[in-house]
Amino acid sequence: MSKFLTEKYQKLKPYTPGEQPKEREYVKLNTNESPFPPSAQAIERAKAEAEKLMLYPDPECKELAGLLAEKCGVSPDRVILTNGSDEVLNFAFMAYCDERTPAVFADITYGFYKVFADLNGVPYREIPLKEDFSLCVDEYMTADGTVFIANPNAPTGLALPRAEIEKLVAANPSRVVVVDEAYVDFGGESCIPLTEKYENLLVVQTFSKSRSMAGARLGFGVGSPALIEDLTRVRYSTNPYNVNKMTMAAGLGALSDEEYFKGNCRKIVENRAWTAAELTKLGFALTDSKTNFLFAKHEKLGGEELYQELKARGVLVRHFSSERIKEYNRITVGSRKQMEILIDTIKTILEERK
Repeated sequence: MSKFLTEKYQKLKPYTPGEQPKEREYVKLNTNESPFPPSAQAIERAKAEAEKLMLYPDPECKELAGLLAEKCGVSPDRVILTNGSDEVLNFAFMAYCDERTPAVFADITYGFYKVFADLNGVPYREIPLKEDFSLCVDEYMTADGTVFIANPNAPTGLALPRAEIEKLVAANPSRVVVVDEAYVDFGGESCIPLTEKYENLLVVQTFSKSRSMAGARLGFGVGSPALIEDLTRVRYSTNPYNVNKMTMAAGLGALSDEEYFKGNCRKIVENRAWTAAELTKLGFALTDSKTNFLFAKHEKLGGEELYQELKARGVLVRHFSSERIKEYNRITVGSRKQMEILIDTIKTILEERK
């Protein structure tokens, strides 16, 4: 840290992204990336746009916004495209939170919420999840501020039904509710249909997980035209060219290949079920994940210890050190081969401890 850094950022604790080690080849199950490559249509369209990189991209993302709106069943003025879903989440913190309007979110959820609050100088309140990691919307009904809910939640993997979210949104029309649906395509129930009914609901999704585009950085928000206008005002005040030409083209290709998208989601759900069953046989307790990852702890093997043992053997998972979840590891659901390697490696570790 230099002596020039302003005081407001000196105590900022940045988000810690998942490890991206280069020192050896890992079975990489730590950052919830898809094990499948992007759609061939996405790749071909991105390649074609590479020849036009001397030109700025369309700041309105008109073609992509139009196709995305069609897929979501809404009008284009209800959609905003961003550089990953993290960007639209940050825009929401900037637009709908301040000293008088705090942010409200769970104590165990996506770690970036706390970072965005600190980055923007926003006070926040954390509401503890229940003992079983479920979220009770009744505890948010009278919460003062802008509510952020990851649904399905990360790292717990649990999902709320749409009706529960609607109950929360309808309870207080004078506040904004932001629903982060990064993992919704693996078993959750999207709240996008509710955005035409409620003007205080913003739904955020990403192309990173189910559409195999984590490296492209493409996210979006869906809400009332007024909310999208707010977020666009913030976007144009930071970086109007936030989605590059190749990413925009890849997004069009990905949306045009529905069969590939659905097939990959189906395989991940199948691999999740198989892995969960195998882990249960080995003495693990798991949450009922509706995501592309599993959240698991072992009755006799600590979370940190298992993480380290797996890493030493070339399998990378995600461990969190916070008190309530330190015995758990978050395990990305990869290909069947990757999951078989994971299970075989855990079996070896457990055998060595007998």
